[in-house]
Amino acid sequence: MSNDIFVIDPVNDQVKIEGLASNIRIEILKLIQTSSLNVGAIAEIMGVAQSTIATNIMILERADLISTEKVKGRKGTQKICKAKYSGFMIDMRSESQNMEISNEVEVAMPVGLYTKYEVFAPCGLCSTESIIGYLDVPDQFLDPGRIKAGLIWFEQGYVEYKFPNNMLHTKRPLTTLELSTELSSEIPGTSKEWPSDITLWINGRRIGVWTSPGDYGDRRGKFTPNWWKLEGSQYGLLKHWRITNQGSYVDGVKVSNVTLEDLHLASHHSITVRLGVEQNATHIGGINIFGRGFGNYDQDMILRLMFD
Repeated sequence: MSNDIFVIDPVNDQVKIEGLASNIRIEILKLIQTSSLNVGAIAEIMGVAQSTIATNIMILERADLISTEKVKGRKGTQKICKAKYSGFMIDMRSESQNMEISNEVEVAMPVGLYTKYEVFAPCGLCSTESIIGYLDVPDQFLDPGRIKAGLIWFEQGYVEYKFPNNMLHTKRPLTTLELSTELSSEIPGTSKEWPSDITLWINGRRIGVWTSPGDYGDRRGKFTPNWWKLEGSQYGLLKHWRITNQGSYVDGVKVSNVTLEDLHLASHHSITVRLGVEQNATHIGGINIFGRGFGNYDQDMILRLMFD
């Protein structure tokens, strides 16, 4: 099953919207979420004529919502179909009207609004009211309630977000891309001496590593709700990752030679941001990502683009 969630731009993704605008096609996508099926099997399960299914499969292919493969069967060639995405979200945010007169554009992203993930237990999510789903079950990261998450954690793996690429809407040169987010290590309970190597990727390019010193639970986070147990992670450190024309930095300390040019931002309609702990990290100490309603800063994950 795919864990990839597609963010639909209502202006640029009209073909995908048309592909989803049918009860039959929605039911087909649900059916092939967990297993690949041929056209005949889909028609039999749904109780619909095979010609009708074949027509709708063609529409789904044209919208790039499914992947298909032709294989030899007992009675000729079969078309095997599989869904490409586990879900969809529509981004209705408008472009900034003041972008041409502002030197900075900021987009805040709720920490639960990731579009792709691969996480390993111990892991979990919670809102300001309660735990979301079940603890230590990676599949719970698909729970629709994740949009309300104010804290997510896992030992190893990543979460990935898609931000709108507002750079495409101005002719001014970009000088800095900054990601601001509150982070800490993750251990069952807490420990202020629990290092973890946390990695950032932008548009698939590995930016660098910041080593979190620990998982902080010596006192309740300033905004952490009272129901959250004191033995759990309470707050993190607010980190500022910056990519410039000279290299990449965390809080002013250079972590790599990756520059803005290496990100090929002009070639992408969105900016993908991935945070996680690599399998081959020296310190695999997990990650807590604090969002609004948790920690010491009460903020979403923030992406800033700064222009000359």
